[in-house]
Amino acid sequence: MTPKPMPPLRLILAAALVLAPLLPALWGLWRQGTIGPLVAMLGGLAGIGGVALMVQLYVRDLRTVAAHAAQLAAGPTEAVPPLPVTASRPVRAAAAAAVRLHRVMNARTELALAQLEANESIIEALHDPLVLVGAERQVARANQAARALFGDRILDRDLAASLRNPAVLEAVDAVLKGGASRILEFSLPVPVERMFEVRVKPFQRRVPRPAPGEDGVPAGTVPGRMVILTLHDITALRRSEQMRADFIANASHELRTPLSSLLGFIETLRGPAREDLEAHERFLSIMQDQASRMARLVNDLLSLSRIELDEHMPPAGKVDVLDRLDGVMAALELKAASRRIRLTLEAPDGLPAVVGDEDQLTQVFQNLVSNAIKYTRENTDVTVAVSLADGVAVGVSGPAGRGGRGMQMVAVAVRDQGEGIARTHLPRLTERFYRVDAARSRAMGGTGLGLAIVKHIVNRHRGRLTIESAVGVGSTFTVYLPAASEESGEGRAAEPVRRQA
Repeated sequence: MTPKPMPPLRLILAAALVLAPLLPALWGLWRQGTIGPLVAMLGGLAGIGGVALMVQLYVRDLRTVAAHAAQLAAGPTEAVPPLPVTASRPVRAAAAAAVRLHRVMNARTELALAQLEANESIIEALHDPLVLVGAERQVARANQAARALFGDRILDRDLAASLRNPAVLEAVDAVLKGGASRILEFSLPVPVERMFEVRVKPFQRRVPRPAPGEDGVPAGTVPGRMVILTLHDITALRRSEQMRADFIANASHELRTPLSSLLGFIETLRGPAREDLEAHERFLSIMQDQASRMARLVNDLLSLSRIELDEHMPPAGKVDVLDRLDGVMAALELKAASRRIRLTLEAPDGLPAVVGDEDQLTQVFQNLVSNAIKYTRENTDVTVAVSLADGVAVGVSGPAGRGGRGMQMVAVAVRDQGEGIARTHLPRLTERFYRVDAARSRAMGGTGLGLAIVKHIVNRHRGRLTIESAVGVGSTFTVYLPAASEESGEGRAAEPVRRQA
């Protein structure tokens, strides 16, 4: 701001203070007769006028420098007009120094802003969720990974509203009160269980230190102290460990029977039936069946383990459901014809694609249709009906389901006309190796893992599997899969379909 001109009275007072030693001297010379009264008066007035002029020039220079500084602060250095010609050399030197200082400060500010933007970009690009928690557990910052995990509403709210784990909240409170860093593990159960390793570290801001309990600082906390939460997804590691343990346990249990049979037949062929060609033919056929069953069991176990390992990572591709079902039904046509079973596909017009993994969804459809062919009565129909459904209506949660708007789902229902399944068995059908009729399942070549594979694939796709059955009527297995959004494109616009094989 440009200083106001100094009023005349203040100039006179300033001159009087400066000339205070001169006036008594002139008075003394006049009393001694050395100078006349007129000379003394003129000398005093001349001194006062000279000092006043110097003060006025000094004030003008100050106003010029202040105006120049104000112009520098208001815009870039290049936009500042040059100093007037009457400006003195000290004023020009001061103005030049101000310009140099302004340029240096601008350069430092730009560098600081660039570094700040780079840090922001790095934090946002981190794969691991990062959350900054302030006093009273309010979330001050959350990077993109954290917002994707907990939702955008995590900001400016209590951490407990988004992360309801008592151990983690207790660790955050302890660090806010001055405790040391902590590392612990916790799990998020929905939509698919995921395991995280969380590191709770203190972060101290440079702020004044008010007394605890004052100025909004909760009692017991350290002023300016914040907490940084870094979450690392260890789901794959924990599932890999569990997968090895489950594989050993399941393989040792399920392979025991066929291995015992093979060993028994081998011992018989090397002993009592050494020369019996008819026994050779019969036993070798049984041994081949048992070996094939072991191979199918091992393949299904490995497939299930791979699916469980990636279950926490949803797929991002697009799959044409009708195209996959066409391929599955064509592949199973001969198997269905051998039991005089008719395969029928029903689908609406304009069916969208679904978000998913093509190979895994093909495996789901193949398992369901193959099971229907196995367990339906001969000379009946197996119908595959495809339709659109609302995610909220079928109990499927997802990003599109928040805020009261339902997620569009594609439903694939496989209906058979078999003996049906009693209601008591339905909740356990997707368990590993669970069979309603174990002898019949083994006789048909089943491993007891097909529906478990279907369940885990559907979980990975953030869908849902429902089972409806009535004894003596048949069963319906329905898979709900999230439809691809319009922004990412749709599947083929299919005409009304009703196909038979």
